[in-house]
Amino acid sequence: MQASVVIRSKDEAGRLRLTLASLARQTVPAEIIVVNDGSRDHTAAVVAAAPLPCPVIYVEHGQAQGRSAASNAGAARASGDVLIFLDGDTLAAPDLVERHLQCHRQHTDAIIRGETRHLRCTRYLADPETGLPMPGEASRIARLPPYELARMRITQADILHNFDGILARSLEGIYPGTGPRKLYELEMDALQNHPGCNVLWAAAAGANLSVTTAIFRATGGFDRALTINEHRELALRLCQAGGRMLPLAGACSFHMTHRAGWRDPLVEAGWEQIFYQKHPIAAVALLAVLWRSLAQPPQLPVAARIESLPALEAAALRCAGIYGIEAIRNAHLQFHIMADAS
Repeated sequence: MQASVVIRSKDEAGRLRLTLASLARQTVPAEIIVVNDGSRDHTAAVVAAAPLPCPVIYVEHGQAQGRSAASNAGAARASGDVLIFLDGDTLAAPDLVERHLQCHRQHTDAIIRGETRHLRCTRYLADPETGLPMPGEASRIARLPPYELARMRITQADILHNFDGILARSLEGIYPGTGPRKLYELEMDALQNHPGCNVLWAAAAGANLSVTTAIFRATGGFDRALTINEHRELALRLCQAGGRMLPLAGACSFHMTHRAGWRDPLVEAGWEQIFYQKHPIAAVALLAVLWRSLAQPPQLPVAARIESLPALEAAALRCAGIYGIEAIRNAHLQFHIMADAS
């Protein structure tokens, strides 16, 4: 069994260089596919110079087509039995590929999520190795003492010779902040401790996610209309087709964060209707309630908050037979208002 690692990247050449370095030191070899999704930087040169034992398969989109299209384009070129999806600003632990392959040998129907961590220190750096600042951050970086800038940098030497140091600097979750950390904790808790929960597809991650190539292609890959939560929609279809979500302890990836922050599904519009139109079920409509609950907004009653995937499953069961995103959310809220009144 062989793996193909599909890396989606757009205008992050400095970070992609480090991602490729992390794949150069894997304990087992893998086919590497980079999809340049409309970059305007020197991504092509970084790929050409990557210190990998085999040439990188390089796919270039003249215009950005989005994460789903980029993922599908990379998967279409893959010859491996297993697809592992990464982003161009994400480091792979040295045994990430090996751990994914071992798990797929035992569970051929699995959708596997590894442990996702982040490196907060990179958030102001366009190139974490050279210390090149993000646009608008030059004055901030210039004010830093040399030792502080050194602490922020991630280098190829760190990756090749001191990966334990990178692990020690990392934190749980794909992004910094209390909300992303809580989301990570509840997702991993559900995967590890509630294997019978029927909404485990909601614990899928955008990076450090793997599936067999055959199953991915048979189910049509990612929905091109989605550029946020596309990984959860794919996982839902795979689970409906008989697959199962599994956690993979120790298979760590490390997101080199950037100051732009995380892609907040409560702010970005459009994805909910697309997702729900394909899957008109209560659990999809209540996803946003789960995410709002992590922020503990005062306008959402405590009893109506959804703070775990088993709680999402229970809430969806109560709303079964109700259709429409707002109708389902209103029914969920009304249930708790009536329960409190009684």
